[in-house]
Amino acid sequence: MKILVTGAAGFIGYHLTDLLLSRGHQVVGIDNINDYYDVNLKYARLNQLGIDRELASEFGKESISNKNENFKFIRVNLEDREAINQLFENEKFEVVCNLAAQAGVRYSIENPHAYVESNIVGYVNLLEACRNNKVKHLVYASSSSVYGLNAKIPFSVDDSVDTPISLYAASKKSNELMAHTYSHLFGFATTGLRFFTVYGPWGRPDMAAYLFAEGIRKNQPIKVFNHGNMERDFTYVGDIVQGVMRIIEGEVQTRKEKGELYKVYNIGNNNAVKLTDYIGNIEKNLGKKAEKIMLDMQPGDVVKTWADVSVLIQDYNYSPNTSVEEGVKKFIDWYKEYNNLT
Repeated sequence: MKILVTGAAGFIGYHLTDLLLSRGHQVVGIDNINDYYDVNLKYARLNQLGIDRELASEFGKESISNKNENFKFIRVNLEDREAINQLFENEKFEVVCNLAAQAGVRYSIENPHAYVESNIVGYVNLLEACRNNKVKHLVYASSSSVYGLNAKIPFSVDDSVDTPISLYAASKKSNELMAHTYSHLFGFATTGLRFFTVYGPWGRPDMAAYLFAEGIRKNQPIKVFNHGNMERDFTYVGDIVQGVMRIIEGEVQTRKEKGELYKVYNIGNNNAVKLTDYIGNIEKNLGKKAEKIMLDMQPGDVVKTWADVSVLIQDYNYSPNTSVEEGVKKFIDWYKEYNNLT
């Protein structure tokens, strides 16, 4: 199968690309390699996939992997409509998996235009390219943040998502609404995945696991919001990409016959873990205790997330089976190696 993965230099995009290649698929990866966080980490991920940094750094230049001939990478912005249209015309993708987005709930409060350009303008460009080039299935990243002020636990896809409390969340809800419109009008399948607190090796340095590990290692105090009274559905990246892969490989004809071209799923670990327990696992694997600064809740944040993934289990046999203890150990093992601490 020929698959486009957007955000291929990103955390989940890298892991998904690696998994799809291991299963014999032909993958084209794109990314704009922006400087929202350290670009060296993005290039290091691409290097793991056999992509040379010098070639990958040039916009519009096609780089063939030196590890797997089924993978090539192109640096491009989703907002570049002409470049996106040309890419789709040239490649004739069967499935598109959109993991590219301006990430971060807190950053969206300070830099709203970045989210509109990437998460809305860029996303519309993808929808139009799918429509005009007969793509069978668009799988795209939504977010647990769409639940906003929803107080019902666990979060179900049947719950209202009318109260987002960050622009990031609002942009992700807009993606779901636009996907519904395109599935309805133009007859191709769209599947939105509401990710819940993904962590693991090659994770972003602005995410909790990396921030906590850095602080503890460097004997710097870590910020613990809501005075530690937080719970998250921490989900190991390996479980996430297994679920995404099953959706990509799934056939869509049955969905078409059932009138279910548009679908949205929660994808998480099906369990809420206390933030203090998560930090405790990081402390254990680093062999050091954290100095904690207890702070109030931040704007745009929620106290608890917990994904009801029963529908994804039913439809795609999704099986998140990595415990937080096991997942944090794998993350810290990678963290030590990446930072030359072993």
